[in-house]
Amino acid sequence: MQKLQTITVAHGDGIGPEIMDAALKILDASGAKLRYDTIEVGKKVYERGVKSGIEDDAWNTVLKNKILLKAPITTPQGGGVKSLNVTLRKTLGLFANVRPCRAYHPFVNTKHPEMDVTIIRENEEDTYGGIEHRQTFEVYQCLKLITLPGTERIIRYAFEYAKSHSRNKVTCFTKDNIMKLTDGLFHEIFKTIASEYPEIEAENLIVDIGTARLADTPEKFDVVVMPNLYGDIVSDVAAQISGSVGMVGSANIGTDCAMFEAIHGSAPDISGQNIANPSALIQASIMMLRHIGQNQPAERIQNAWLKTLEDGVHTIDMFGSDSKKKVTTDEFADELIQRLGEIPSILEPVSYAGQQKVQIPELKLSRTELRPSLKQKRELLGVDVFVYWEPENPNLLAERLQEAAGQKFELSMITNRGTKVWPNGLPETFCTDHWRCRFKATNGRTNQMEILELLQNLTRYTIDTIKTENLYTFDMEPAFSLGQGE
Repeated sequence: MQKLQTITVAHGDGIGPEIMDAALKILDASGAKLRYDTIEVGKKVYERGVKSGIEDDAWNTVLKNKILLKAPITTPQGGGVKSLNVTLRKTLGLFANVRPCRAYHPFVNTKHPEMDVTIIRENEEDTYGGIEHRQTFEVYQCLKLITLPGTERIIRYAFEYAKSHSRNKVTCFTKDNIMKLTDGLFHEIFKTIASEYPEIEAENLIVDIGTARLADTPEKFDVVVMPNLYGDIVSDVAAQISGSVGMVGSANIGTDCAMFEAIHGSAPDISGQNIANPSALIQASIMMLRHIGQNQPAERIQNAWLKTLEDGVHTIDMFGSDSKKKVTTDEFADELIQRLGEIPSILEPVSYAGQQKVQIPELKLSRTELRPSLKQKRELLGVDVFVYWEPENPNLLAERLQEAAGQKFELSMITNRGTKVWPNGLPETFCTDHWRCRFKATNGRTNQMEILELLQNLTRYTIDTIKTENLYTFDMEPAFSLGQGE
């Protein structure tokens, strides 16, 4: 007999407690072997002055049980608080966000009745590091960080997911026609890993046209993998066109821990009215059961849920001309429980017998041949200095920078918002008070001490330096982008 597994449960805010109660009632009725440790997170914790939205005792419970089932929470606006969702994902190492988006035509309204797409999103890096700065009066910065091991891990996971779920195709969305280093890395690693799975079709699309095609003809996609920000946006698009964001659950998978949640928000405008659709959290619960190896109750719940939709038993958000019975949150749970053991007759029933969870892949490339190491020759040949300067004629700025450069460096370029404005800039180019000034060593190579001397000289010439970025080559290949127009 399978032992009870203890999971952590967070009821959340807004409609969270209502849909969580419905989901737990269903889990208990399904025969799932579960115990619950309940924690408090979200709005009330923020209001107690805990800016992370979670207290130490709750953290300890999450770390002990390794599995978290979480209802939506409300993150207060402003006040320096951090998104608890992002904190949980990054702190627990939940690198993969998995969102299956499937149409349930004709019982849930959709323009794409054949849609069955899983969005796999990198969950820890990209712009979601939240590393931002205000650098001048006019310019704010957010850093986009894409790492070699983070990229390899999510792409390997996408192919392993496709393999274990009998999917035939993996598509990668990037924007490497513009971000040639960060998204370029993501694309290159995708191509390299795809060659290890010859039985699975692989394609790469630029994220803008890829999203347009996904919204227009989602039946042409199977599994789609992408960096964090694109994945956050595209997965909501995919969920909505499949029928509703309110129908889609989400898994956040890490090496040691996992978190399962609805993808929608806490909907405070309808909280306490017992009208919320619990389907997204039910789907998240099914994903959780499959993750911990309890496939039989997961199968029973999913088939009963499909049968409930087929029978026209719908909450108010799904209710339409073909619906037969409008139900509350609690009533939907009761109707589903009554159908446990039944299978749908029109929608395709599921069978999870013997299906294994996706294996967390080992890092191979980024720890061996692709990892920058002492075998690569890394050389420093200059520095980009970002300076504050009122948006005046860049030629005046260039004259002062050249005077400060001395004999060891030459000023090769000034850009504003990435566009070259010196030398040979155009007066039509709009400029702000934030300038990138590229200095290259006159003898081809430099060192940290010479760069420090350059910065001291710039200070003497009253140049207001904001930040610097060193210019390296790896095996003679430039490891920095060119300015637009350079």
